[in-house]
Amino acid sequence: MVQVSQLAVPQVAPLIPGLDRIAYGGDYNPEQWPEEVWAEDVALMREAGVNLVSVGIFSWAMLEPRPGVFTFDWLDRLLDLLHANGIAADLATPTAAPPPWFLRAHPSARPLTRSGTPLGGGARQTFCPSAPAYAAASAAITTELGRRYGSHPAVVLWHAHNEYGGANGICYCPASGAAFRSWLVAKYRTLDALNTAWGTTFWSQRYADWDEIEPPTEAPTAVNPAQELDYFRFSSDAHLANFRRERDILHTLSPGIPVTTNFMLANCKNIDYWTWAGEVDLISNDHYLQAERPDNHIELAMCADLTRSVAGGTPWLLMEHSTGSVNWQPRNIAKKPGELVRNSLAHLARGADGIMFFQWRASRYGAEKFHSAMLPHGGTDTRIWRDVVSLGGRLPALDPVRGTPVTADAAIIWDWESWWALELPWRPSTELSFRERQEAFYEALWRRHVTVDFARPDAPLSAYPMVFLPAGYLLTAAAAENLGRYVAGGGTLVVSYFSGIVDENDAVHPGPHPGALRDVLGLRVEEFLPLHDGETVSLSTGATGDVWAERLLLDGATVVASYLDGPAAGQPAITSHAYGAGRAVYVSTRLTGASLDAFAASLGLPARDLPAGVEVVRRGGFVIALNHTDADATVPGAGVDLLTGASHVDGVPVPAGAVRVLRVHP
Repeated sequence: MVQVSQLAVPQVAPLIPGLDRIAYGGDYNPEQWPEEVWAEDVALMREAGVNLVSVGIFSWAMLEPRPGVFTFDWLDRLLDLLHANGIAADLATPTAAPPPWFLRAHPSARPLTRSGTPLGGGARQTFCPSAPAYAAASAAITTELGRRYGSHPAVVLWHAHNEYGGANGICYCPASGAAFRSWLVAKYRTLDALNTAWGTTFWSQRYADWDEIEPPTEAPTAVNPAQELDYFRFSSDAHLANFRRERDILHTLSPGIPVTTNFMLANCKNIDYWTWAGEVDLISNDHYLQAERPDNHIELAMCADLTRSVAGGTPWLLMEHSTGSVNWQPRNIAKKPGELVRNSLAHLARGADGIMFFQWRASRYGAEKFHSAMLPHGGTDTRIWRDVVSLGGRLPALDPVRGTPVTADAAIIWDWESWWALELPWRPSTELSFRERQEAFYEALWRRHVTVDFARPDAPLSAYPMVFLPAGYLLTAAAAENLGRYVAGGGTLVVSYFSGIVDENDAVHPGPHPGALRDVLGLRVEEFLPLHDGETVSLSTGATGDVWAERLLLDGATVVASYLDGPAAGQPAITSHAYGAGRAVYVSTRLTGASLDAFAASLGLPARDLPAGVEVVRRGGFVIALNHTDADATVPGAGVDLLTGASHVDGVPVPAGAVRVLRVHP
């Protein structure tokens, strides 16, 4: 093992002030255990190299057993114990799980489903995010915590709430309806403006009074899509208002201590994380491996890249992932030997400066008692525990990686509003899926060893030689102009089907499709041609498409591939258009698997001579190689491996399932 002192470690600002190492630890729920267990926990944490634990996340009923009655003595003792043992605390506000007394006292604060069913207690997230009673109660407990622990030496980070927008992302109760109307008044100012934006002349929906507007609850037919889209925006903002309230209280009572909340990138549809990014003091994310997927490491990489991108390219904190099986997935698939370490370092490779798990000690009861933990039910004589200790022992050698930027080769546009709009009812095909197209293009680039940033559609893009728009159904005029400037300036834009179709109100752009992108793509879509279930089309390049085809009319674009059969036989399928100093490529069918891989290979991104299944990421002056295969591999490079101390001159051996972190020679 290389000693950190042997390396010239640059001084970088820590992700979390007061924590000058890679953060390592997990959720700690000591209230579930007799207090005599705490000393054992802390001793084992030190053995494992833990330096940060998240506490209090679901402790509201223990901290405030009755309204206005607070019992902090146990938390006092816990924080003092952690601090005495050199373990820092990420102290949470417990507001994701109101106690039973709250629902009894405020039954109107229960969330309602779209069909009007009230949701019960006995779980977590049982509250309406717009309920005034919830706002008051959550502010009260946050204030008490801030007053008592705002300057406690153990507390280096505040953790507001838990996974906003997850289980109760959207509520349709009367309180939400009232808050929605207030949100609409603030946005539109006048009913005329709202009626114009929502196109309420359709189906006799024109509103004459604000109080006539309801949440988009279950209705006889499809609800106005502009109303649905605004309700997604409102719901994301309602959760954001709750976060801001807690954050502002904590900033006042605990100055200098950052406040975060755990995102769920890219697995939460309900929250527009681009909007949230500037509201947190640092970005943290929860990610759980999709255990049954054979290529789950690619989905992990995508989520990590999206997290880094939402963080503006700066380091971020992996707040939760699993040591092994995840009990809320269909099957508790265990991780293979070495996978715990490899998954953790894959997040580190893509920008994480902290590695945290759910949870420290496996629970004996409750809904997550079969979820894996750092300390399993079997105790320390288990493979998971040995892997946890092994990872904790390796991380100090990787401290030089902290704070360094990830080098990306291309960008993919990701827009939550397009996700919301694309998957509303009555689209031309039920097989249109935002996440599917995003992930398919990401996977094709990953397999070509292309490191990806994600970007919002109105973001500066000139740093990237190639930008992909896999699912840009909703595209504002301003975003389309931004993409046009990027191409005119010399960039290459690759666009997939059914993009540029509607504006921010889900209104079709004027003129032929794809209205917002018609000029930059140099074509018109005369007709959408969704395919039958299971139907495929063949292209002149040998590729096969499914789900979708289009009849294209070219206005300057040239044909790259044509349809050989299907409803657009003999017509263009893939096109390229010179626009200014750049080009725009359009794909009018769904390419997957080998067909999408071959298409990605044809685009001209620099190829890397790397083994299949081996992931290589450049982070600052380091190259991190992760071998996801069962065969030993070698990657090009020269330098010193921080994990083994070995010096390599002409290639780096990466054993099956292993990770190498190379400090490259200048």
